[in-house]
Amino acid sequence: MLLPRVSIQTRDFDLGAEVAALRASDGSVGAVVSFIGTVRDRNGAQGVSAMELEHYPGMTERSIEAMIDAAFQRFDMRAARVVHRVGVLQPLEQIVLVAVTSAHRGQAFQACEFLMDYLKTQAPFWKKETTPDGAHWVDARVSDDEALQRWGIAGVGNAAP
Repeated sequence: MLLPRVSIQTRDFDLGAEVAALRASDGSVGAVVSFIGTVRDRNGAQGVSAMELEHYPGMTERSIEAMIDAAFQRFDMRAARVVHRVGVLQPLEQIVLVAVTSAHRGQAFQACEFLMDYLKTQAPFWKKETTPDGAHWVDARVSDDEALQRWGIAGVGNAAP
């Protein structure tokens, strides 16, 4: 079964199943690199009991598809898959999967990192953390914008809705 390159969903995902589907029937794949982001129970010194992720349906998928297209122009990739969860998530739950296949590991590592740097700064997601002081929207981090700049892309960050 051919999976879409981008899935925005509330349900969890299975790394093994995602990678198997991504590399199925492609004998030229020599490397698979994946990244999974999870909900931490802390943000700095502040405890986090939940995180809520929101997005603009349709716009989010188109934005990530364009980012994958840009990755294909930069790197020698065979395939890519981005799964991003939305809704209310608890500490330790998976949030995001970025998986890339390539003939060689170097290109796969770079492409995966490029896609993750893009997601952290440019994809239209907003997150709200619930802490002992209440719920609050999380601002973009300067370090995430700086990571994106090394790819020659100016970071604009995501403001809270």
